[in-house]
Amino acid sequence: MTEGAKRMACLAGINQSFAKAQHLVEELAGFSLNDESLRQCCHQVAADAKKWMEAEAPAAERFASSPGVPEIQIDAGKVNTDTGWRDVKIVVFARREAGEPALPEEWETRKLPIPTARRVIADIVEAETFGTRCKKEADALGLTDSSSLSVLGDGAEWIWKLADREFPMATQTLDVYHGAERVADVAKGIFGAETPTAKLEKDCGIKELLREGYDGLVKWIGDVSGRIPVGGNGAAVGETLNYFAGQKARLGYCERLRKGEPIGSGMVEGTVKQMLNRRFKLTGAKWKTENVAPLVELVGLSEAGEWDQYWNRN
Repeated sequence: MTEGAKRMACLAGINQSFAKAQHLVEELAGFSLNDESLRQCCHQVAADAKKWMEAEAPAAERFASSPGVPEIQIDAGKVNTDTGWRDVKIVVFARREAGEPALPEEWETRKLPIPTARRVIADIVEAETFGTRCKKEADALGLTDSSSLSVLGDGAEWIWKLADREFPMATQTLDVYHGAERVADVAKGIFGAETPTAKLEKDCGIKELLREGYDGLVKWIGDVSGRIPVGGNGAAVGETLNYFAGQKARLGYCERLRKGEPIGSGMVEGTVKQMLNRRFKLTGAKWKTENVAPLVELVGLSEAGEWDQYWNRN
């Protein structure tokens, strides 16, 4: 296969099932390639691209020289492999220029600039081993001063332990959408799911969380707890307070909004939910464990500036 044919086959294969990719390549590119050959091509290129990313200095130099503030987003998803269902840990390193200052009321409607550089790494390993790789990658990208970094995640304890260990001076931020879900659970439990009052109180609770962090949330919960109607369920109140008590230092949303900085981990959430669920969780799909992480990284490469660099490397 020519490099051009491989490139088209890989782009199809990382976005569709190999059977659908076979049909897509034939229709759009005009050449026939059976699904098994296409599968082998994708895995071979993924393994080769992984080695290239680990050794290619210009890619790291491009990241280091790109404008914007560095951020690290961490998450995990599950994939059915030949060794059972496994957690695929994913980290996105990015640089992004600051957006316009925003008020808490504008958190859902504001537009952040797209990243000027991005690098995705993935692995099926224990959290401590993955953290070591994250630190090595950060150093290679020039992110050696952890005090200049922001780490965003969904609240999973392993993420914060990794950040504490590998990026001890970084600012940590709980993904705002996960916090909002907790607030919504309280409002729905007390005032009934999908009721106008629940929606109104959810919005109030989120605004208080964004304005004043933990103190604002406590104030809101105190207010709604005193107005539980007959039939209302306040079971989520205590659990939610305990949850946010463990996240106090990660609720600096108001300041980040004022600086035009992200308060959500949408880049890595999108990688996990959209790519893993769409591509890796097809009905009946089962993957060789060693093939998963390189393919995830190839998807990340396809959405970054290094995609062209990789194919034009020779």
